[in-house]
This record gives sequence, C-alpha cells and structure tokens, in this order.
Amino acid sequence: MGVFTYADESTSVIPPPRLFKALVLEADTLIPKIAPQSVKSAEIVEGDGGVGTIKKISFGEGSHYSYVKHRINGLDKDNFVYSYSLVEGDALSDKVEKISYEIKLVASADGGSIIKSSSNYHTTGDVEIKEEDVKAGKEKATGLFKLIENYLVANPDAYN
Repeated sequence: MGVFTYADESTSVIPPPRLFKALVLEADTLIPKIAPQSVKSAEIVEGDGGVGTIKKISFGEGSHYSYVKHRINGLDKDNFVYSYSLVEGDALSDKVEKISYEIKLVASADGGSIIKSSSNYHTTGDVEIKEEDVKAGKEKATGLFKLIENYLVANPDAYN
C-alpha cells in the first residue's frame, strides 16, 4: 500500500469562524440547498456529529458517482481544523482504499481566511495516483467552495 499526499493553499474573503461554520459545521444543510446538482443530501448514519461519526453524502443527478461515506477523524472548532476520510462509496475503487483530508483555516491579514488543505490517497498494491486524477477532484471541490463563498458574500447575516 502506498500513500500519496497532495497539499493546497487558497484564500477567501470570509473570516475563519464564519467560513468554518458554513464549510464544515453546517455543510450538510447548506450544500444541498445551494448546489443540489452536486450534493442531493448529507446524513449522519452513525455517531453524534463529532469524531468517529460516519456521514453518507448522496450526489446529485449530474455526478459521476452516487454516494460516499466519510468518517470524521478530527474536529477542532476553536482552531478551525477538520479532518475526515472517505471510507466507502463508488468514488473509491479497487486501486484506492481510502482518501483522508484535512482542512485548516487561518486568519489572513486582510480579515479573510487562508485555507490549507491536504489529501492523502491510500492506494492498494503499487498503484500510483497521477496529478491529473487529483486535479479533476480539486476543480470540483474548488467550484463548490466558490459557491459557498459567494453565498456568504451575498448573505452577510448567514452563519455568523
């Protein structure tokens, strides 16, 4: 088994507390509302929403996948850090055992956020993950993030 790690950093005009609330804490209700074509629903199938919780995310009609399940590995509301692993679903294959993600929000000098993210692909055997395979997923995630950011800019009283 191999582990391939990809890190990324981006910025947002939204401050960390508000962005974390929308992007992590309230994402199960916000994303299906603003992007139903991407995410049809998100539900807790095991746990209380904290570490160890398993969530099922059902994708919209236009997606290549039907669902994934992810397990929350870490949730630090004070330092705006969230980590989880994809553990089941048709987005995984016989080549990828699981994918672990971590997102950390840091305040930027202009009052917004710096979003630091990393992805760890746990592969089976000698399989290698190609950068172009990761790029497609990153582009979808960036598009969804921009929808959330635009929603927060357009709705300044939401998620305060």
